Amino acid sequence: MSKTALLIIDFQNDYFPTFPGAKWPLHHTEAAAANGSKLLAGFRKQGLPVFHVRHEFPNADAPFFQPGSEGAQIHTGMAPQEGEAVIVKQQINSFRDTDLQQQLQQAGIERLFIVGAMSHMCIDAVTRAAVDFGYECLLAHDACATLDMEFNGVKVPAEQVHAAFMAALQFGYCRVESTATLLELI
Repeated sequence: MSKTALLIIDFQNDYFPTFPGAKWPLHHTEAAAANGSKLLAGFRKQGLPVFHVRHEFPNADAPFFQPGSEGAQIHTGMAPQEGEAVIVKQQINSFRDTDLQQQLQQAGIERLFIVGAMSHMCIDAVTRAAVDFGYECLLAHDACATLDMEFNGVKVPAEQVHAAFMAALQFGYCRVESTATLLELI
């Protein structure tokens, strides 16, 4: 199992409705992070590697995750411990313009457990890219969060956005399971 790592994507303050001044609150972020923290605790207990990814836009006029802001910091419930990698990205795909791939290779990682936000953006992008790089991916559907969307005048509730992306990833990219199921696989 030493070839297994936990990849935590963008559990940052601006996504948490309970964070004062959150600039981009998601639907059920707290519940998703609570499940993510269970996996985080399981990985730490087993001494398995954890990789935190944090998004920070390059410009202060960004709608959220502004550079140097408290909103761009990793939420305290998912905060990294000493020795855990933190990758800062400026793109949707965590592999793009970062050293994530190099760090995973150096650690000999072959299998990734993935949690975080947003289901329809960064989770989708990192999972597809990771599979394309040859990683086996396991995604905790109840440890991911998103928000309501709109397309062509049609409002799509967060639950449906999330379900559509989990269904698509499960169909052709990875194993999508509950946190409870994935805890048994660590």
